[in-house]
Amino acid sequence: MELSPKQIVAELDKYIIGQTEAKKAVAVALRNRYRRSMLPDELKDEITPKNIIMKGPTGVGKTEIARRLAKIVKAPFIKVEATKFTEVGYVGRDVESMIRDLAETAVHLVREEKLAEVENKARAEAEKKVVAALYEAKKKENSDTPDKLLKDKILQDIRDGKENNHLLEIEVADVPKPMEIMPGMGAEINIGSIFGDFLPKKKKRRKMTVKEAMKLLTLEESEKYIDNDSINAEGIKRAEQNGIIFIDEIDKIASRGSSGGPDVSREGVQRDILPIVEGCTVMTKYGAIKTDYILFIASGAFHLANVNDLIPELQGRFPVLVELSSLGLDEFKSILTLPENAITRQYAALLEVDNIKIVFGDDAIEEISKIAVEENETSENIGARRLHTIMESLLEDVSFNASGDHPLVEIKIDRKYVLEHLSKQVKNHNLKKYII
Repeated sequence: MELSPKQIVAELDKYIIGQTEAKKAVAVALRNRYRRSMLPDELKDEITPKNIIMKGPTGVGKTEIARRLAKIVKAPFIKVEATKFTEVGYVGRDVESMIRDLAETAVHLVREEKLAEVENKARAEAEKKVVAALYEAKKKENSDTPDKLLKDKILQDIRDGKENNHLLEIEVADVPKPMEIMPGMGAEINIGSIFGDFLPKKKKRRKMTVKEAMKLLTLEESEKYIDNDSINAEGIKRAEQNGIIFIDEIDKIASRGSSGGPDVSREGVQRDILPIVEGCTVMTKYGAIKTDYILFIASGAFHLANVNDLIPELQGRFPVLVELSSLGLDEFKSILTLPENAITRQYAALLEVDNIKIVFGDDAIEEISKIAVEENETSENIGARRLHTIMESLLEDVSFNASGDHPLVEIKIDRKYVLEHLSKQVKNHNLKKYII
């Protein structure tokens, strides 16, 4: 059962604070894909995604919303920077490379799924090979043990991880790496496989640990059970029907009214992106991809330019505009504590590796949030990324002195601790009150 828009928003709420309007817009766009898939073919072909532009300052969750959205539905997703592309005829990345990257991601996604399906079968075959290799080494030491008992014991030790670091020499397939005919154009040739169908597969002996051997042999055995042609076809289909492309920094290619200089190149990039968003066919090494049904989400701060500065044709292909608001004190407090990947939990987990238990008090969360707000107001507003700067500074001494060779130590982070360790930032805020 596909998720409803409310369920999608609820999933996004687990990781992203606020920005309800943007979450609603992407949830509806995602649900509309499911609705479209249920329609008759003649009507389905007429319905294209309603692409979205997210307008808002840096660090408020634009990229994270798109990335989490793709994870929820396991859709092929790529993020590209609009500023990386150049107009046709100039040196640099061409806009079609985003479609080739999406195809690569989609095929990789399908491949991972197919490998997971045959993993148990492939692992059993890999275990037989590793057991045979270890048996040769161990049978001299265990000459009194019956062969079957010895092999069963070796197999159990492999599964329990007891043999992980044991070195052995094993025969594996020698797979030549493909070479690109034209770098960046998605065309590859595998010299070693040109005559591969007529000649026997090459093997080579390698020394590795049991853990590495199990991983390599499981992958090698899995390849025997999967069909690369069907994977490529499914990948192309997924990219066409479920692909999401996030175009960041789109405001940087918006022309600002003048008719010369760098604005000419900016407008050229917009005109190159236009057919991709409108719908065209792009050749990739896996086959042709139609871009008509790919969902495009563009974003930008739009400090210097405006959405209206984009060429009208491109604006028309992004009919949904959502504005994301700047983060305030309450949002920062929530970001520090509520999400499943909250920054305080991340640092606590990292330091627990070195036997340090960090406990954040409510007064500390309040003070860190206040400093983040003041830093964003008095210097560049970098949104939630400011919290990473503050947390690094706050826990610098603890992180540096932690070594893990001591018993568990609990450190309580309260308001006093925050003020002592961030005294430089607090002092700067107080001084700025008197600077005109």
